[in-house]
Amino acid sequence: MSRIDKIGALRVEPALDHPELLAPPVLRALREWPVSQVDVRDVGVAEIDPSLADTAAFCQAYDIPLEISANCVIIAGRRGGETKYAAAMVLATTRADVNGVIRRRLDARKASFAPMEDAVNATEMEYGGITPFGLPDRWPVLVDARVAATEVAVVGSGVRRSKLFVPGAALAGLPMAEVIDNLSLPQQA
Repeated sequence: MSRIDKIGALRVEPALDHPELLAPPVLRALREWPVSQVDVRDVGVAEIDPSLADTAAFCQAYDIPLEISANCVIIAGRRGGETKYAAAMVLATTRADVNGVIRRRLDARKASFAPMEDAVNATEMEYGGITPFGLPDRWPVLVDARVAATEVAVVGSGVRRSKLFVPGAALAGLPMAEVIDNLSLPQQA
């Protein structure tokens, strides 16, 4: 990805130049940048109205295509008395295959979206801003192949008042990332 300075109606600046727009675990992750395939200077951030952080409202308000907006959903998989967590990165035009691909990948009998309070407490990020950067080390990051293939994906920054702009290769290159074909299904009309 070439360094960008504008997407849609947003001015994008280097993320590390704006630590005030990042949740603490996200800032730590960017400072310790683990992705050898992508330069951390190719990660941009843009400030947004926090009331517009939810995907549909964000894309409409800032003229961002849904096809490049990637959601990070936290999944809780249970088997017996054990709960395993994972993050799933899927495009906004799709929905995570929680009870198929993700459940099997977690070797769980039951899988569901993690309760909001659990996701917020475990990630130290704001709900609606959760991102794969800075997640607990032991969590797998399941990346839909369509997200990994994007030149630039819009993801959360750990807070609702900004968004990160990252190459799909950066998401695929995270230490716990696993790129999976058909991790998501088309949105139902």
